[in-house]
Amino acid sequence: MFGMHRNRVGRLSVQRLCQLTFAVFINGYAVGFLKGKIYTGKSKAVCVPVLNCYSCPGALGACPIGSLQTVIGAKGQRIPFYVLGMLMLVGILIGRAACGLLCPFGLVQDLLHKIPAPKIKVPLKIDKPARYLKYMVLLVTVILLPLFAADKTGIAPPYFCKYICPAGTLEGGIPLLLANESLRKAAGALFTWKFFVLLVIVLASVCIHRPFCRYLCPLGAFYALFWRFHFYQLHLDTEKCIDCKKCERACPMAVEVTKNINSPECIHCGKCKAVCPTGAISSGKIRKST
Repeated sequence: MFGMHRNRVGRLSVQRLCQLTFAVFINGYAVGFLKGKIYTGKSKAVCVPVLNCYSCPGALGACPIGSLQTVIGAKGQRIPFYVLGMLMLVGILIGRAACGLLCPFGLVQDLLHKIPAPKIKVPLKIDKPARYLKYMVLLVTVILLPLFAADKTGIAPPYFCKYICPAGTLEGGIPLLLANESLRKAAGALFTWKFFVLLVIVLASVCIHRPFCRYLCPLGAFYALFWRFHFYQLHLDTEKCIDCKKCERACPMAVEVTKNINSPECIHCGKCKAVCPTGAISSGKIRKST
């Protein structure tokens, strides 16, 4: 029993270690936090595979969602081959495992949910349709608005980053304002709105596991499109499964593991595998029909 408990803790620790390591790796410009300046080196031309604000003082790479909007909204409306190609490659290789193992804002939500507070289980009749919101956010704010709603200069602003993204407010807006008095004086209604959005997501994360990932993240929506094709799959051995539902209670994305273990909502965090008392859940490259 002690050995099984130790294995569970170890597996969960691997997920947390991956999250922390990647967050530090892609935000390694420590000087930026001290000086309140954005890193502008050559690596900023490279997209990271997760939601990570370009304006974060420590960011060494570019956010794929921000890059996608920038290219689509530029004069001439070029096709973002590089960004789409990178996202499709990540989607095919690991899918939403990028959300569960690599995303810094996913880590923030995971830690917030550990705060002792009453937890809310969103009713299925609300939860299921609400999951489609992230696809609307992807389509409308990331693609259609930059494509058709340019300003007088012929350039469209990055609508998702500007009006919605809580990760940008947390990673970029707040650190820059804290370090620059001039920015604090210039902050107006837009920052107040963005801070309100962040506050709602933070409070919701305490009671609901990963609400932003479930309902609003356009990057999660994009990766979810590859749920049938990506190489990193989970498998459920129905002969070993005792239908105890521990896996479903542990799932941060409320996936019905015993019905559809490779749901497009699965972020491959490994928690279902860690709590399974019979070892019925495994992972591998080839999907099995069980």
